[in-house]
Amino acid sequence: MNFGLTEEQRAIVDTTRAFVESELYPHEQMVERSGHLPMELIKELQAKAIAAGLYAANMPAEVGGAGLDTVTWLLYEKELGRANYALHWTCVARPSNILLAGTDEQKEKYLYPCIRGEKWDCLAMTEPGAGSDLRGMKATAVQDGDDFVLNGTKHFISHADIADFAICFMATGEEDDSRSTGRGKRKKITAFFVDKGTKGFTVREGYRNVSHRGYTNAILEFDDCRLPKSQVLGEVHKGFEVANSWLGATRLQVGATCLGRAERALQHAIEYAAQRQQFGQQIGKFQGVSFKLADMATELKAANLMVFEAGWKYDAGTVTDEDMAMAKLKATEMLAFVADEAIQIHGGMGLMDDLPLERIWRDARVERIWEGTSEIQRHIISRALLRAVGG
Repeated sequence: MNFGLTEEQRAIVDTTRAFVESELYPHEQMVERSGHLPMELIKELQAKAIAAGLYAANMPAEVGGAGLDTVTWLLYEKELGRANYALHWTCVARPSNILLAGTDEQKEKYLYPCIRGEKWDCLAMTEPGAGSDLRGMKATAVQDGDDFVLNGTKHFISHADIADFAICFMATGEEDDSRSTGRGKRKKITAFFVDKGTKGFTVREGYRNVSHRGYTNAILEFDDCRLPKSQVLGEVHKGFEVANSWLGATRLQVGATCLGRAERALQHAIEYAAQRQQFGQQIGKFQGVSFKLADMATELKAANLMVFEAGWKYDAGTVTDEDMAMAKLKATEMLAFVADEAIQIHGGMGLMDDLPLERIWRDARVERIWEGTSEIQRHIISRALLRAVGG
């Protein structure tokens, strides 16, 4: 395996980093303190991202995206991960690649406007009683002639307040699952496009979050919300197949953004340890500090290798669920460790919002929860190990 970057990859890294540092960093403190990202700022930065060729770069070239391979896409995500999440997601948006599963008509209505920056999407899976166990969802879509009638509640739905439509996963029936899991019945799931403004569909303000300030979440309520069958994404009862086919790499995306944040935190820690003096010398000369830096750098390198190996295997068509689970698990746990140690090296100053460290530390907490908790990742990994020997 060649671990070096191509000229094209280096150019993408340099362009993305320059954009993040010049256009996003200056607004971080305002967003962190207010918890709000003004729409006029979103539009301004969105226009700059489009002009720089960074907007919707995750999409294939044939639909108007950058056509990046997975490794290059992860390099791009890593650089974006250095900045406040609300800024880097909203202003350099990456439409969900599940939109690629739509029909030609659905792509015209939903995919292409998102790529052009005219619309935003959001994904609605999680419910108050169904997080890691999505088969336990209670929100339903019942067929009534050529329509479906949706009822129920979704929550923790990221940026649904500014999204123009939601991709909602609803229970549409049950099937016998006793042979595979011994649990008896399990829910059949179907994905739907639901436009904001549809009768019976309400978006309410969500919860205040300690992580990713400015990156809002919302509660979605469905009260006899009627949709034509043309709003089904994929096939009826095949929602999980659609999700598994198109959303698998999002765990690598989370891992990549964690790498960027950890690099930023480590660099702050290195510079501070080299400058700060106590007891007559730089604190970096004390083993209590220097060994922390060594451990932080080692953990970061290990996570970096795991994320990009999984990306390389994704491009080669050989990636497994456990590869992506290991990469996500390692990167998110690593970020928590690096952020905590960076604050410890800075002492009290590390907790002040003059530096980005307290933000990185807070943001690190959610990474071990969303896109599959650390426990779910460990379950995926251990299940694969046991199945290999008939367990």
